[in-house]
Amino acid sequence: MAIAPAAPASASPAGGQSFGTPGYRAYVLLSLTFVYTLNFIDRNLLGVVAQPIIAEFGLSDTEYGFLNGPPFALFYALMGIPIAMAADRFNRVAIMALCIAVWSLMTALCGFASSFVFLLIARVGVAIGEAGGTPPSNSLIGDYFKPKSRANALGIFATGVTLGGALASGFGGVIVSLTDETVVSFFAMFGVPDLHVQLGWGENFGWRFAFIALGLPGLIVALVLFLTVKEPPRGYSDPPGAQRVQKASFVDTLKELGSKPTFWTMAIGAALVALVGYGLFGFQAPMMDRLHGMHPGTFALQYGVPLALVSAVGTFLGGYLTELLTPRFSNAVAWIPAVGLLASIPLYIAGFYAEPGMFQLIIWGAGAMFHYAYIGAQYTIGQGVVSQRSRATAIAILLFIIALIGNGLGPQIVGILSDMFMNMQIQASGMGGELTNAICRARDLSALTAEQQAVCVGAYGEGLRQSMAATVLFFIPAAAFYLLASLTLKKDLVAKPI
Repeated sequence: MAIAPAAPASASPAGGQSFGTPGYRAYVLLSLTFVYTLNFIDRNLLGVVAQPIIAEFGLSDTEYGFLNGPPFALFYALMGIPIAMAADRFNRVAIMALCIAVWSLMTALCGFASSFVFLLIARVGVAIGEAGGTPPSNSLIGDYFKPKSRANALGIFATGVTLGGALASGFGGVIVSLTDETVVSFFAMFGVPDLHVQLGWGENFGWRFAFIALGLPGLIVALVLFLTVKEPPRGYSDPPGAQRVQKASFVDTLKELGSKPTFWTMAIGAALVALVGYGLFGFQAPMMDRLHGMHPGTFALQYGVPLALVSAVGTFLGGYLTELLTPRFSNAVAWIPAVGLLASIPLYIAGFYAEPGMFQLIIWGAGAMFHYAYIGAQYTIGQGVVSQRSRATAIAILLFIIALIGNGLGPQIVGILSDMFMNMQIQASGMGGELTNAICRARDLSALTAEQQAVCVGAYGEGLRQSMAATVLFFIPAAAFYLLASLTLKKDLVAKPI
């Protein structure tokens, strides 16, 4: 597709009409959804290869939870707001292209980590880049699609979360299962067959190659997006009479949101849902490895991909049901997530305790489908309660809250609870004076007696499973906050679903 110049900010909006031809709008929506998918491939890959990393660097679950949580979340949250404010003023497509290039490069660098600190710094780099992906995308969708069509468009866009998880599991699962000899043969094609020796990678470095192989293609995606997606006039698709102010400061956006309780109750609910989601995804592969001896690659392909796909179905159905029911129930976008979250609790817990097989996958997958029906709602409400001048910044504030509470605390809480429950299991066995968490986490347990080994293996897996089940209960207050949002939604909406 030929390069298209950005539309001038002064262009006259059509007033309640979508921007561009239907075919081109579809291309843009699919492009933004693909970028969002790539965002979550790179973000979720750490969870796919979690157990090899835990073993490589000798991490406790608390330490791994820290790697997967607070630093990433803090930098993602802090960088998201200034980048989003820039997106409310400057070319959103160019900003997105630059951010895609940054997070893709830093993802590849994760594969070269020689220490826990190196990996932590690379993950921070991924966070900084990914902070600039979602707010501009939401703002662009808000200008390409009129209010009546946004819920469905944002529902499609939101499938990037679960599709990213599926592809991270699919590609990551295959790559992490590659033998060291296969990876060396690949490097040999580029004239560096001894790269792993020069970098001191040792053995079992399929997880490193996964980061490199899935990170570098993002550089090409960034270029294609920059060259083929048009920058639409701001506010183009808003109804006639909507405010057309071009700029809104961070303080202005906060003032606008100050009178919108719907935004804040929804944001807290979404953050609690994200807390569970990030926590579960980060530790589900290690749980199945410890409980059932399932290799990370096997879990990724047999469980990770199907779970992510049914989650994507749930995301799509959430958007579809919202658009279908809104004419009859104006607050459906807020209460549909609440119903789904409550339904997912018993399904998830039953899935964690079932034996591996089709039955486990079905009930676990049903829990994921109900769980992820919420995603489109957070974006629909987040940008629907503010004027067009503040959309990207409002979404950045939403993502700031979600990142700090969800991504920041989710993996950390699961990790802390896992270590705590593991210690409780050891103490309950009567071997608390002989065994510790550190002893039981060691790669080599041959120095222990058979009974001690059995206690260690059981405590290591059961502690994590109990932690996962306990974390799912955060869906209860999350559902309550979505129901609170449904009570004030009609009053707070700016972009009415016409």
